[in-house]
Amino acid sequence: MLFDLRRKTDVLHLLTFMVVLALPALVSFNSMTQLEAIQKNGQLRVATRNTPSSYFIDKGQPAGFEYELAQAFAEHIDVELELLVPDTITGLFEAVKLRDAHLAAAGINISETRSDLYQFSVPYSMSTSTVIYRETRGKKAPKTTADLVGKELLILADSIQSEQLHALKESDYPELAWHETDELTSTDILDQVFNKNVDYAIVDSTIFESQSSFYPGLKKAFTIGQAQPMAWVLSPNQDGSIRRAVNKFLQLPETKTLITQLKKKYFERRNPLNYFDTVTFRRDMETRLPKLEQYFYMAEQETDIDWQLLASVAYQESHWKADAVSPTGVKGIMMLTRAAAKEVGVTDRTDPIQSIMGGAKYLTIVKAKIPERIPEPDRTWFALAGYNVGFGHLEDARVLAQRADKNPDSWKDVRQFLPLLSKARYFKTVKHGYARGQEPVQYVSNIQKYIELLKWEKQIAAIRRAREEAAKAEQEDELEPATLLELDDIPSAL
Repeated sequence: MLFDLRRKTDVLHLLTFMVVLALPALVSFNSMTQLEAIQKNGQLRVATRNTPSSYFIDKGQPAGFEYELAQAFAEHIDVELELLVPDTITGLFEAVKLRDAHLAAAGINISETRSDLYQFSVPYSMSTSTVIYRETRGKKAPKTTADLVGKELLILADSIQSEQLHALKESDYPELAWHETDELTSTDILDQVFNKNVDYAIVDSTIFESQSSFYPGLKKAFTIGQAQPMAWVLSPNQDGSIRRAVNKFLQLPETKTLITQLKKKYFERRNPLNYFDTVTFRRDMETRLPKLEQYFYMAEQETDIDWQLLASVAYQESHWKADAVSPTGVKGIMMLTRAAAKEVGVTDRTDPIQSIMGGAKYLTIVKAKIPERIPEPDRTWFALAGYNVGFGHLEDARVLAQRADKNPDSWKDVRQFLPLLSKARYFKTVKHGYARGQEPVQYVSNIQKYIELLKWEKQIAAIRRAREEAAKAEQEDELEPATLLELDDIPSAL
């Protein structure tokens, strides 16, 4: 009994001693700001969305306006960035509310309702809600909110557009109705209008302007409400240290420069094709490319030439038709001449695998003729232009560029002089004479256009696939417990 008492006393003394030792650390931890705690932990958790404007995977690497801006902030406070990717806009706010994320960054607009529940950073951009319609012969464009009544109108669920429409319905348009979706992205919503599945949509103006050229025929009708600031979302229960750090970061001159660069990178992409070419390209992507895509991947592995470049060259040459034949006798997906096919070991130019692999190998031979000092992507554009018009004529255009004090190693400069090779006052002064110099310029331009559209379509497809897989995984997680419960209930039911 006495031994037990002494033992308990010793344990009590030991615990007291440990508490005293730990007390400074506990006091230190409790006195840390939330920003200091994040820095000590070394990780910043940011909620965002899997969309072309916020975050997506590009060639195996994370990309997107919000991702790059959040990554820059994480580096600014010297921590690692961890992303949470909810499926819905509501999920973004819940992640912040439940402290699963330190902040949400996904092109979120500040509103009066949201400001009552959350804190926001200083704005880094502005946007307006824009009514989108498809231009159709014989169909008038909507001009006012009254024109939306009785029409199929689609918006994102829990978006700023939802708040604005509810306000309009309560004030002047009680018959106004719309459908909200949390299963689609803004891009999917534009698809719905483009494919005439709905009459109109209301989306963020920034999103539409960055994607509108990929949907020829879609137009802006009018705006809803006033321009709204966009900012990052933070929990109102934080001590303010994270918000102060974010605001300081967003107001730095170098951050403002970065934002300008990121806007240009992600929001100023333009589809250079017209309506007919875009529709045709999309159709061929669905019907022809799937049969050939694996061969382009194989060619990339073999030659280290980007498969999208190869696919775009092939589309320019044959529109991905294996049996294509030109009046001059070139054949196949890559439209190889007999001489070129022989040089790269192609025995059947109409065989898709041989043609694509042979075309890729031939392109490496062509590129070898271009000086190595010329950086990419200009070296590739020179190679394609030389292949199209002849390397002698390409060299002549470079000579003309140099005479005009332009850079002969810049495709942007040289392409201005290639068309001059069809004018006597110029081609008589160079070694190889007359050439239809506008053709290689158009040839390279078309390939660049196809690359841009192919990248866009693949990017959107990857985002949709990721969302579908996430939704499927979530559904399986929800179904599994229910299934087990039903199995457990079987004996008692019997």
